[in-house]
Amino acid sequence: MKKAQATGKIVREMMVAAKIGGADPESNARLAAAVEKARKESVSRDVIERAIKKGAGTGAEKLVMEHVVFEGYAPHKVAVIVEVYTDNVNRTAPEIRHIFRKGQLGTTGSNKFLFDQAGIVEAHHKDARADIEAAGIEAGANEVESLSAEQNDDIPADAKGARFLTDRAAVHSVSKWLSQNGWTVVTSELGYVPKNYPELNDAQRSEVGEFLQSLEDHDDVHRVWAALK
Repeated sequence: MKKAQATGKIVREMMVAAKIGGADPESNARLAAAVEKARKESVSRDVIERAIKKGAGTGAEKLVMEHVVFEGYAPHKVAVIVEVYTDNVNRTAPEIRHIFRKGQLGTTGSNKFLFDQAGIVEAHHKDARADIEAAGIEAGANEVESLSAEQNDDIPADAKGARFLTDRAAVHSVSKWLSQNGWTVVTSELGYVPKNYPELNDAQRSEVGEFLQSLEDHDDVHRVWAALK
């Protein structure tokens, strides 16, 4: 079940990436990262090609999905933004609100002012000694931080992982430089970066984590951004 759900989300990511940036991975860093992830998960070539064509509108089927953003708070006032792609908003919206209200764990409410919208590129280098600061400067990123396998399943345990934050217009150029200089890009997109992180103890962090997972598990949820380290 988890495997099928994960594969479904990867296929949808390829469709969304192709819809937003076109069908050519060479000029669409987000699509390139999604295709790489699909191959890693053994998604067949036919499925990959069909997803790209559907998203780009060049196949027999057209992608009919609405992008909806929900703002709210997890337990302990942790700000959360949830991105959803759905073919039925009237079905999905009440379900997402129910997750927020379930057990009075979370609440919906405006919070975008607590986040910066930025380009986010996550990548890894096979040389564990790779200099991420130097790579960030060369690539044209604004900020860079280490990224471990625990933080992102797509980062190999023995590799050097990093998250590069960029201007919104620089996502593709940063991704392209990294790809051409020994880095494997696993995420390339626009996202929400928290401005502040609440102080939490281990028990509170665990409770927030369970709440966020309940959002992630919804089939229509595409991304969950939270002020949680």
